[in-house]
Amino acid sequence: MDKEIAETRALEVLTWVLSEDDLIQVFMGATGASQNDLRSNTLSHEFLISILDFVLMDDRWVISCGKFLNIDPSQIQLIRMSLDGGQEVNWT
Repeated sequence: MDKEIAETRALEVLTWVLSEDDLIQVFMGATGASQNDLRSNTLSHEFLISILDFVLMDDRWVISCGKFLNIDPSQIQLIRMSLDGGQEVNWT
């Protein structure tokens, strides 16, 4: 996936997370991110990857986000991998 498209899609995932009041509270509680962090880090690939990783933790979130974005839920992992620094890590 093209990096510009991946960035746009990652921002759409962030929009979905922000639209889910309970979910954004869980994200902020789990990561320690503040409202200011959400505003100031929106274009940071590292921050967008953390949002994508958060969504990818739960299949229900992935499916719901995919429906919101009108994309196949498996695309969320591809979006993550297409961002700078988001490539899959091989621990072996």
